[in-house]
Amino acid sequence: MPAVDLPSVAPPPTRRQRGTVRRRGVVGILVTALAATLVALSPAQPAEAAPVLLSQGKPVTASSQEHAGTPAAAAVDGDNGTRWSSAASDPQWIRVDLGATATLSQVELRWETAYARSYRIETSQNGTDWSTAYATTTGAGGTETLGVSATARYVRVLGTARATGWGYSLWEFKVYGTTGDGGPTLPGGGDLGPNVHVFDPSTPGIQAKLDEVFRQQESAQFGSGRHAFLFKPGTYHGLNAQIGFYTQIAGLGLRPGDTTINGDVTVDAGWFNGNATQNFWRAAENLALNPVNGTNRWAVSQAASFRRMHVKGGLNLAPNGYGWASGGYIADSKVDGQVGNYSQQQWYTRDSAIGGWSNSVWNQVFSGVEGAPAQSFPEPRYTTLATTPISREKPFLYLDGTEYKVFAPAKRTNARGTSWASGTPQGESIPLSRFYVVKPGTTAATMNAALEQGLHLLFTPGVYHVDRTVNVNRANTIVLGLGLATIIPDNGVTAMRVADVDGVRLAGFLIDAGPVNSPTLLEVGPQGAAADHAANPTTVQDVYIRIGGAGPGKATTSMVVNSDDTIIDHTWVWRADHGDGVGWETNRADYGVRVNGDDVLATGLFVEHFNKYDVEWYGERGRTIFYQNEKAYDAPNQAAIQNGATKGYAAYRVDDAVNTHEAWGLGSYCNYNVDPGIRQDHGFKTPVKPGVRFHSLLVVSLGGMGHYNHVINDTGASTVPAGTSTVPSTVVSYP
Repeated sequence: MPAVDLPSVAPPPTRRQRGTVRRRGVVGILVTALAATLVALSPAQPAEAAPVLLSQGKPVTASSQEHAGTPAAAAVDGDNGTRWSSAASDPQWIRVDLGATATLSQVELRWETAYARSYRIETSQNGTDWSTAYATTTGAGGTETLGVSATARYVRVLGTARATGWGYSLWEFKVYGTTGDGGPTLPGGGDLGPNVHVFDPSTPGIQAKLDEVFRQQESAQFGSGRHAFLFKPGTYHGLNAQIGFYTQIAGLGLRPGDTTINGDVTVDAGWFNGNATQNFWRAAENLALNPVNGTNRWAVSQAASFRRMHVKGGLNLAPNGYGWASGGYIADSKVDGQVGNYSQQQWYTRDSAIGGWSNSVWNQVFSGVEGAPAQSFPEPRYTTLATTPISREKPFLYLDGTEYKVFAPAKRTNARGTSWASGTPQGESIPLSRFYVVKPGTTAATMNAALEQGLHLLFTPGVYHVDRTVNVNRANTIVLGLGLATIIPDNGVTAMRVADVDGVRLAGFLIDAGPVNSPTLLEVGPQGAAADHAANPTTVQDVYIRIGGAGPGKATTSMVVNSDDTIIDHTWVWRADHGDGVGWETNRADYGVRVNGDDVLATGLFVEHFNKYDVEWYGERGRTIFYQNEKAYDAPNQAAIQNGATKGYAAYRVDDAVNTHEAWGLGSYCNYNVDPGIRQDHGFKTPVKPGVRFHSLLVVSLGGMGHYNHVINDTGASTVPAGTSTVPSTVVSYP
């Protein structure tokens, strides 16, 4: 591959080059911290506002925990009846991340009976290098109010000698100070803006509002309208919610059954003469449906998620008349009846329960699905895994009484079936007051200020131009979009970057490239990231990337994943083949997704039409379950895609240095409609090593517009003999 002059996306160092930094345990961190040279603190600047409590509800960690009932979070929850307690040994620590640099003035410790005789209050800007703000060897227990003078983001209590035979135990650990320059604090919560339509069963005119928005959005493929329909818990009768472009419909209960529609949530293709292959960018979530005629129609293609749904009947994935369709994705859902695949060319279903499945076209994949058809690839073309190795469902907005909260579901391993089958799902509820509600007109500077303040982001439906990168630096931050909220980077900036921290959740938004080339559009972790996030991975869910279509756009590499253990759960990364601003050089985008991190899992990966490689994988132990690809339609000739001595760039390439990789259910299609004589040597390129394995692969020539010579490397029959018949060439396993 030709070198790319982009330091931020260059292939990563090997694990050997990284050394042993990645998998350090608590003991190693503690020893390093205790041995670190203390850095002198600058005198605190006088605050212009009264000191405020900064630590309550913020992320907190500890060196140990006595038992399940005494977690670190209990010391910053504002509840004087809950506590953190440690193991009965020295030293021990508890650390709070304030989310942003603050000028500190006071720390209050409310000790339980088990207190510290000797301890230090330490502060840090980066969580690694610590300075002492207060120290004592004569701690008295009870409530200690300590004056401190420091500027820091992280504060910890480091106990070095216990006063009792038990561990250290704090009812509350409170840090006071001011943030930034003492200016106004950004508020959390608030209203959700004019494009979020909230209904309860008594709301008049629900159907009329649904119809009004559908008329606006039915064919607005590249329009600026964005909408979310949110239904409060209850039962709704006689509705047909037709879902157009950039429209989300969702229930506001904690479980799908809390909000029931006796009616339909419909996607059809009348606007496109019965062809559903362009029914993109929409979502249905967290509802129970009783379809009027027993079967709900959901005829979609890419970037259309169906999550946490309970269909009390059947589900038809084809448009009226059974025209073409090219979806799709279902997760954490139950369909009591049969799913009618019909004309759907490819589909991925994860961690769900279905009453049955009919028909396979090219590439139907299941993982963790009760009732899924048995593995049978290549005929029928079903790829079935009994479980999903790691999954964590998308965060969602819900109502707890009258208060909006965001529920962040817990991670599951070897998952099968829905997360809510046994009742209330496992996870964390976060009040909306801890989110900055982003509305059209909000600047990137304000978004970053909210993140630095320790707030999460909730994007309301709209289009957002950012003139600088949105930086997500705090562990466990949620960035959640409603109504396919869209972020457009101006002046060639990267739209969003995530630090190498635990548990960030990106979900439910679209990044649309701007007319000035961006080196990257989304970066998860910096180059060389090496921290271990296996216990609490970052997730990227229903995050879509588009280059062109709505207008000229350019980006060298769309998504770069540097952080280890990241989960990519349903994304469509698309260089547009139609719309405005489309042409081989007009919406130039060489690379789709580049994975540098180790132990990255992709479940539902859709990447299409890039000028060179669509997916490149450099990290070790990567896994992909379901991959759908089309090569760039508009290549002007064979020379334009010549890759040295190789004809064409693979749709999915594993780097030669990788020793372990596995993938299931992959398809690549070509439609070289500018020059049908183009030949692609293979759809997939991989090193031949015992630890690198592929299952259920295929390539297809769409109507004979170009052809593949092989499926993977030099294995698999050419599509040339199939002519214009669109009959796939398949490989069951490789090597």
